[in-house]
Amino acid sequence: MARRRKSLPPDPVPAHIDSLSHDGRGVAHLDGKAVFIDGALPGERVTFIYTGKHRSYDEGRVEAVLEPASERVVPRCSAAAVCGGCSLQHMDPAAQIRAKQGVLLDNLKRIGGVEPETVLPPLTGPVWGYRHKARLGVKYVRRKGEVLVGFREKRKPFVARIDNCEVLHPDVGYRLRDLALLIDSLSIRAAVPQIEVAVGDRVTALVFRVLEAPSESDLASLKAFGQEYDMQIHLQPKGPDSVTLLWPESAAAAGALSYDLDDHQVTLQFRPTDFTQINPAINQRMIAHALELLQPQTDSRVLDLFCGLGNFTLPLARRVAGVTGVEGEAGLVARARENARANGIDNAEFFTADLAGEVTGEPWLARGYDRVLLDPPRSGAKEMIPLIAARGAQRIVYVSCHPGSLARDAGLLVNEYGYRLAAAGVMDMFPHTAHVESIALFIAPE
Repeated sequence: MARRRKSLPPDPVPAHIDSLSHDGRGVAHLDGKAVFIDGALPGERVTFIYTGKHRSYDEGRVEAVLEPASERVVPRCSAAAVCGGCSLQHMDPAAQIRAKQGVLLDNLKRIGGVEPETVLPPLTGPVWGYRHKARLGVKYVRRKGEVLVGFREKRKPFVARIDNCEVLHPDVGYRLRDLALLIDSLSIRAAVPQIEVAVGDRVTALVFRVLEAPSESDLASLKAFGQEYDMQIHLQPKGPDSVTLLWPESAAAAGALSYDLDDHQVTLQFRPTDFTQINPAINQRMIAHALELLQPQTDSRVLDLFCGLGNFTLPLARRVAGVTGVEGEAGLVARARENARANGIDNAEFFTADLAGEVTGEPWLARGYDRVLLDPPRSGAKEMIPLIAARGAQRIVYVSCHPGSLARDAGLLVNEYGYRLAAAGVMDMFPHTAHVESIALFIAPE
C-alpha cells in the first residue's frame, strides 16, 4: 500500500530566524524542531508557509517579513524567490561574504579542530553578470505549449520561469527568452533537455544537448541564431565526447574559447564542456593570491594537484624551476599540455592520475617538491594529505570549494602532521549563492 503523504499546515506560521543554514536558508526552531525557511535572514521575524515536514526537521518559505534584518535588500531578479540559481539575492553582498567567512571559520573549528593564525581579507569582485559557465535546463511544457530555459527551481526538478538571468554573462543572461523561442521553433523541442554555456574572453559558446537528430530546418534555425547573436553553436547527441561544432562551420572561423591571465603572460584555451572557473575576475585574483601565499622561489619545484587545464600550473611555471601538474581527467591533461606548448612553457609537465585512489607508485610522486598547491573537488584531498606531508613541502596552499572537506583535511595536516594553519579566508566566486570558496595556507613545522 502506498504511504499517504502527510498534509501540511495551510496557514502562515510566525517564526524568529536564529541563523543561516549552509544552503542559504533561514533557520528557526519551533517546538524544539529546526525549520529551514527559504527567503529568511538571521534576526528577522517572519511568517512562513510549510513546504515539507520530516522526522528531524521541517521546511518552509517566507510568506511575509514582519521585522526585516538590516542586511535585507530587494533582489534584482524577479524570479529570485523561485529560481535555484541563486539563494541569497535578498541579502546585501557584503553581508553574504561575512556569512561565508563565518561558515568557513566555524567548519575549521568544529570539524577540523583548528583555527587560522590569520583570517585573510575576502577576495571580492563583480556580483552581477559574473557567471561565465552554466548548465541551463530546458523544458517543453506541452500542456501550456511553451518552452522554459533557465536554472531549476529551488529544491524542485522543474525549470524556473525566467526571461533574464542577472548573474549570467549578459551575452546569455539576457537571451533566455530568445533561446526559449528558438527551441520552441524546432521540430525536436521536446528532445532538448539542456544547454551548456561557456563564455571566454572573445567567444561565447552554447552546447545544445539533443536526444533526437535535428531536422535540416532545425539546423538552419540554430545556425541563424548563432550568426545573429555571434555565438558558437555546438550539438551534443551523446556524452561530452560527442560535442560537435555546428556554427560557424569551421573551427578556424569559430575561433578558440580561451581566457587570458595577463599578469602571467598566459592564455588558456578550453573546450565548451571543460571545467573552468565560472568567475574570471575572481579567478585572476585567486591565482595572484595563491602565488603570493605560496611564495615560490626561482629554484622551487612545485606540485600542482587537481590541476585541470593548468590554471595555476602555467602561471607558476613562469616563476619557478619546474612544476608538475596532476589531474584525473585525461582530456584536461591533454589540454594542459597543449596550453603549455602554445604559451612556450617547457618547465611544466602533466600526468593523469586518480587522486582519490592509489598513487604511491606514480613517478611524479617520487620527486622532491618544496611547494604544493591543491585545488580539489568538493570531496577534498584526504587521500593525498599523508603523501604530501611525508614529503615535507615547506608550504601548501589549498584552494577549496567546500568548507567541510577543507576543514577535515586541515585537521589532518595540523593535528597529525604538525603543519601550521597560517592563514585562511574566503573568495566570493559565487555571489548570491551559499557556495563557500576559500583558500588556506599551511606551513611545515620547523
